Amino acid sequence: MADIAHSLAAVEDRIAEAAGRSGREPGDVTLVAISKMFPAQAVVEAYQAGVRHFGENRVYEGLDKMARVDEVLAAPDLTWHMVGHIQSRKAEDVVGAYRVVHSVDRLKIARYLSRYAQAANLSLPVLLECNVSGETSKYGFDLSRWAEEPPRRQAFREVVRKMINLPGIELQGLMTMAPLVDDPEEARPVFASLRGLRDWLNEQLPNQEWRHLSMGMTNDFEVAVEEGATMVRVGRAVFGPREH
Repeated sequence: MADIAHSLAAVEDRIAEAAGRSGREPGDVTLVAISKMFPAQAVVEAYQAGVRHFGENRVYEGLDKMARVDEVLAAPDLTWHMVGHIQSRKAEDVVGAYRVVHSVDRLKIARYLSRYAQAANLSLPVLLECNVSGETSKYGFDLSRWAEEPPRRQAFREVVRKMINLPGIELQGLMTMAPLVDDPEEARPVFASLRGLRDWLNEQLPNQEWRHLSMGMTNDFEVAVEEGATMVRVGRAVFGPREH
């Protein structure tokens, strides 16, 4: 396993430099360390190095890891993020364990999360996953041509209106995944598109604060920060290569 403290410092420096290039403060960007397929010990080491936000793609893998981390750490300030696709039958297990959900991609799952969060007397922050790249392999609301197709964005707005009124969840922003490309600059239009969609939602729904953009991973997080990311989801650059 990589020297996590050293790797983390390098990632934080790169975030700070990218924020500076876009006239932002490093503190505007939250690093979510993606611990998928890494052992609980890696999470413990990253926490000890200063990471407070961790993301998991698979509900039950994350729950098992949380239990193992809890055996070692008393860390009430550790926040777990669910960044992967959520099946309806797993929604109840997400609520209470994960404190932020990045991957709400349909009204149905928002309703499930609302029901379970309300029953637990929680207010669960959620982000809406938006497929602005047009890749058929990606989850998320199909918004690849939202700027050119008014009916598409208006339909999305109406779904969002319904979500806003659901108790137990709090819509806080948008998330996207850019295509995996060799040149991070090729991902820039995707990040700019998500930022534009967020700005449009702010105009359309002025009483709702869309403060978060979750975008950017190990290959492209600096470009994402330059385009306005408030959360970057970085795994390999912090933990090293995954073992398969």
